[in-house]
Amino acid sequence: MDKLIIEGPNKLSGSVKISRAKNAYLPILAAVLLNDKPVHLKNLPELRDIRTMLTLLQNLGVRVDQKENVTTLDPSNISNHLATYELVKTMRASIFVLGPLLARIGKARVSLPGGCAIGTRPIDIHLDNLEKMGAEIVIENGYVEATKRNLKAVHLPLKFPSVGATENLMMAAVFTPGTTVIENSAREPEIVDLANFINAMGGKVVGAGTSKIEITGVNELKEVEYEAIGDRIEAATYVMAGLMTNSEITVEGIKPQHLEFVLDTLRSMGANLEDGENSIHVKPSQLKPAKIETQPYPGFPTDIQAQMMALCCTIPGHSIITEAIFENRFMHVPELSRLGAKIDLKGNSAFIEGSEQLSGAPVMCTDLRASAALVVAAVAAKGKSEIRRIYHLDRGYERLDQKLAGLGVKVQRVNENM
Repeated sequence: MDKLIIEGPNKLSGSVKISRAKNAYLPILAAVLLNDKPVHLKNLPELRDIRTMLTLLQNLGVRVDQKENVTTLDPSNISNHLATYELVKTMRASIFVLGPLLARIGKARVSLPGGCAIGTRPIDIHLDNLEKMGAEIVIENGYVEATKRNLKAVHLPLKFPSVGATENLMMAAVFTPGTTVIENSAREPEIVDLANFINAMGGKVVGAGTSKIEITGVNELKEVEYEAIGDRIEAATYVMAGLMTNSEITVEGIKPQHLEFVLDTLRSMGANLEDGENSIHVKPSQLKPAKIETQPYPGFPTDIQAQMMALCCTIPGHSIITEAIFENRFMHVPELSRLGAKIDLKGNSAFIEGSEQLSGAPVMCTDLRASAALVVAAVAAKGKSEIRRIYHLDRGYERLDQKLAGLGVKVQRVNENM
């Protein structure tokens, strides 16, 4: 098992290229199952979750071939409809295959999902609305058994703008005659990207990025080449690292509008940021404390809460961060405290007394985004930090140690047994 050793404090410089978004490519990979013709995806990130999804698709009968930066998937002969516990337990996104399998072959057997232990993330919104469309759903022995009778176009008002449910329902409706309407849909850029991919294959999805999405059924799809958007969560992580170290860096390969609320929040704190067409330029800044609450998009993302907390720990004064999405997403707090952070938890709010200098220490990753917070904190901290259980990081950050080293960070990836 690997760990990261980071010696700080570091001064960053240069530019970093953001990978294509994991949270865009995972549903896109699931949507490949809708097609019976080859799909060519460009620049799939080398991530554990992506590899898991590719393995899942192969188990379902998809042929996968990679040449340079293009991965070709041939889903013409789907031979299986079972997503096993062994694969699904490591990644919640496996539930995305439920909708496209129902739409394409009329049945699916998917293990109840696993993933990061950040709180309850029920799939009832997925299942309740698939039933409204006409699917028969049975849960037994830890599996969701779904069968298509006659899927029909219906009105689907979501009780919460769930990203995963919105994506699953969009895919399930691709071949359904008539127009399916999803109300109170999630509005994230990754939702728009999935809609663009479906449309590039010949589907008919309108309204993605708003609270009302309409999917008009089509009879067939076509061969397509596609590249997903840049990873806005990864981009925000590097922006935070630049600000924490009072450095000047450029984060490339990201559309700033995908992080508009986050960048506006940082600017209100005093951050000196310049937006390019596909880049964010970070300059040395004098920051002030903040009061932040996570919200569904376009609000402040829960996936950036931990990194923002790490930043606030380095800003003198009192900041407050309230987590309104997940009930167990403060697992990074005890580990940040080991680095010298002063954080008091009360309910779903963290009260932070910032200081100008953190100190290096051994810490342990607990989930994907918490891990990123520990890394950026270690980059700014004085002394050596050892970050263990970085397999969490490898789920969502491609070549993190190499990218940090390219910005001038003193970082090593070593085997824990060394």
